[in-house]
Amino acid sequence: MTRPRFRRRRFRLWRLLCKLIALAGGAWFAGFLVYLIAVYNAAPPNPLPLADGIVALTGGDDRISAALALLGEHEAPLLLISGAAKGTYLGDFTSDDSSAATDYADEITVGHMATTTHDNGLEIASWAKAHHMRSLIVVTADYHMPRALLEIRNALPGVRLIPNPVRPPAMRGGPSWPTLFMLASEYSKYLVVRAGLGSLFSTSQSGNY
Repeated sequence: MTRPRFRRRRFRLWRLLCKLIALAGGAWFAGFLVYLIAVYNAAPPNPLPLADGIVALTGGDDRISAALALLGEHEAPLLLISGAAKGTYLGDFTSDDSSAATDYADEITVGHMATTTHDNGLEIASWAKAHHMRSLIVVTADYHMPRALLEIRNALPGVRLIPNPVRPPAMRGGPSWPTLFMLASEYSKYLVVRAGLGSLFSTSQSGNY
């Protein structure tokens, strides 16, 4: 009697576990579809409002060029390039925008503190507080924008964030499996941050998150 009861109980537990996994997977997939729609339809406000500062998160050349263009158009008086590698300076980012290095060098700060998106939020918060900023234009890849905004808001509550998404080359063509894998990974990281566990992606972790 004992063994059949144990088997029935174990079967019920496995069935419950499978249902929970299926439910969690369905919820993840539904949220991922919403994320994809938001990313592929992402666009900056038109017109873009003026702000106290511009922040560009490193990770793609197009991000820096877009941020420099906003600075040149006087959308904000100051620019932070957050997450530059050690030993990297303004000239390394402006080889194709040499006028920006000479015309706006005094208005540009290159930050070397951040190696992850979580660290970007902390670096941006420190810079914005030092300059008493109340509004920021955020420049990063469109797929990265939701998590970046969340990390910055967590580190800098009460400051208006104006997204200026940039579409990376990998997102400009038709969908591919590598691109979908990248997007799925980014969405999963976003969920981790939403759960309040963004510090897991900190400088103590290896790699660029």
